[in-house]
Amino acid sequence: MFSTASIVLQFSYLCLVLAAVSTRGHTRLFLAISATTALLHAILWTGSIATIGWMALLLGACLVVLGRDWLSNRRARFTEDEEAMLMTFLAGIPRHAARHFLDAGVWLNGTVGDELTREGEKVPRLVWLANGEALVQSDGRQVATCRAGDLIGEASILTGDPATATVVLAGPARFWCMPAETLHALLEADPQMSVPLERGFARAVRSKLHASNRTIAAAGGVA
Repeated sequence: MFSTASIVLQFSYLCLVLAAVSTRGHTRLFLAISATTALLHAILWTGSIATIGWMALLLGACLVVLGRDWLSNRRARFTEDEEAMLMTFLAGIPRHAARHFLDAGVWLNGTVGDELTREGEKVPRLVWLANGEALVQSDGRQVATCRAGDLIGEASILTGDPATATVVLAGPARFWCMPAETLHALLEADPQMSVPLERGFARAVRSKLHASNRTIAAAGGVA
């Protein structure tokens, strides 16, 4: 049987493991819990002054950073369109990090015929449609439609592969976009950002595949 002291110490170690494998948003939280548990263990059972000092220092550092992030999240402000983005491919990214990411892009108004990607060429920018529609064309034929809330170019922009289709606006539209070079520079400066962002891109791709399957099914299947 484990003693209470042993269980407390093992829990502290478990939190360290969770900190090592968690996403950026939870790493410091698990470190703070681990430090708190180890600090209580030292105070209540071992009486080690060195452990008490180091764990108190670690806990203090974690609380300072967590407090800074909390304040940054509280101060981050978003428009209605940007709040919608936070619910899609930016879901799971801390608000202050999302604010920094969005500020690296620009909001534009487009009109019918504006080209967002061209089949066979590098994707120049990541695009998120706030409103309006875009036509997806392959070999001169329309194969799909992008609507408000859809990402455009996410499947190719990280890999650098050529666009698999041409995407043009079907009419007036408002969209947010970020040049491919800017996106790669952001990810190089903060590699941890790539994990939640790639998950968001994967969700967007799955959503498009599901929509495409529903369209094919409604049309009676593939001829």
